[in-house]
Amino acid sequence: MNNAQTSLRTVNITRYVTPLREGGSLPAIVEADDDFLYVLKFRGAGQGVKALIAELIGGEIARALGLRMPEMVFANLDAAFGRTEPDEEIQDLLQASVGLNLGVHYLSGAITFDPVLNVINPELASEIVWLDCLLTNVDRTARNTNMLMWHKDLWLIDHGASLYFHHSWDNWKEQSERPFVQVKDHVLLPFASELETIDEKFRQILTPQRIRAIVALVPDDWLQDPSLTESPDERRTVYAQFLESRVNYSQNFVKEAQNARKSII
Repeated sequence: MNNAQTSLRTVNITRYVTPLREGGSLPAIVEADDDFLYVLKFRGAGQGVKALIAELIGGEIARALGLRMPEMVFANLDAAFGRTEPDEEIQDLLQASVGLNLGVHYLSGAITFDPVLNVINPELASEIVWLDCLLTNVDRTARNTNMLMWHKDLWLIDHGASLYFHHSWDNWKEQSERPFVQVKDHVLLPFASELETIDEKFRQILTPQRIRAIVALVPDDWLQDPSLTESPDERRTVYAQFLESRVNYSQNFVKEAQNARKSII
């Protein structure tokens, strides 16, 4: 079982390799000063740093639960990158993303998970469905699975659409207790027959201490919001309390998933 990391490495981006235009926020493959390639998630794209926060917290919770996640790193982007890029859209994105971004280790040669071609056992399917119900991840559907097959193993990617409570923020306690109705569209739901067993197992792993250690990874820089009065530490506390409450009320989303599964099998 992999434990959540207590820290993330920090790298400096040295080369912009190519954009990944299938992503709505134009992530890109970049090279860093450790000579590795990363899929870079830009702070200046789409939902901004909130997507990076969801990506970081969701990915590290997945890792804590023993699921395969590529390594994530903090990635510094220098202002010079936007000056020579000929594509104006990419140039604007680079200029808006100067500073601390999030990099996900690039799995070279990986292929997109296909539920028709790739066999997945009920335990693993149930683990991933449970995770996505916890995180309120709306983006693991047949249209966009956000899973890869790499060296015959299944790897999870892209949790940026998770934790959508932080886009409204004020009613986080109410949202933490709700079932996850979007689970009906989850690509692995038909195979997730072990949800009760996984619920018992994962509730033991995701203690408040482990959740708070993961949330503590979020840098202050991503938690500065002039539209809100809370300090970065106060906002981390809300993320932790939201997740702790999701775990405490997990029976709500497990029951919703089981009912949705019965309706499609």
